[in-house]
Amino acid sequence: MKSTDELSSEHRGIEVMLDILDEAARRIVTGEPADFGHLEGMMEFLSVFADKCHHGKEEEFLFPSLEAAGIPNEGGPIGVMLSEHRKGRECIAGMKKGVAALMAGDEEGNFLFADNAREYTALLRQHIQKEDNVLFVMAAQRLDAVKDEELFREFEKLEEERIGKGRHEEFHALLDRLKKIYLG
Repeated sequence: MKSTDELSSEHRGIEVMLDILDEAARRIVTGEPADFGHLEGMMEFLSVFADKCHHGKEEEFLFPSLEAAGIPNEGGPIGVMLSEHRKGRECIAGMKKGVAALMAGDEEGNFLFADNAREYTALLRQHIQKEDNVLFVMAAQRLDAVKDEELFREFEKLEEERIGKGRHEEFHALLDRLKKIYLG
């Protein structure tokens, strides 16, 4: 399906950022100085690309379409995904507080950032597996080609309106830069 293929492709980029985030957290707790520009870029990627854009596509278009096709929200896979999106937002807020503390010279920010980063990366890795291997399979079974095309167009519109034209490419360029720095 075109729509879920796009979401799965975005998952691959998010997984690269999770690896970068793990390495950044490791470096910070072992006493390496933090590069605030890098950390702010990571937070922007997670807040804007992963949450506002990617999760926005799921929450505003895919999940309601699946619910209309008979997949339950309450007590079902959609409800689990929504709960995990909320938990992820809490972790991002915690990481941002950690970065702010670090920038203010408070070394406790190291642990606040790293603890939330580790929790977030563990959560998102499991979350992505559930979406790719369960929810998107359900979508392929329940949604027809017309609905798939409609979702794909809505995704493109949301991306342009929510994050702006060309931002997707900017985020991938950021990923490439940080990948070289943190993952070699």
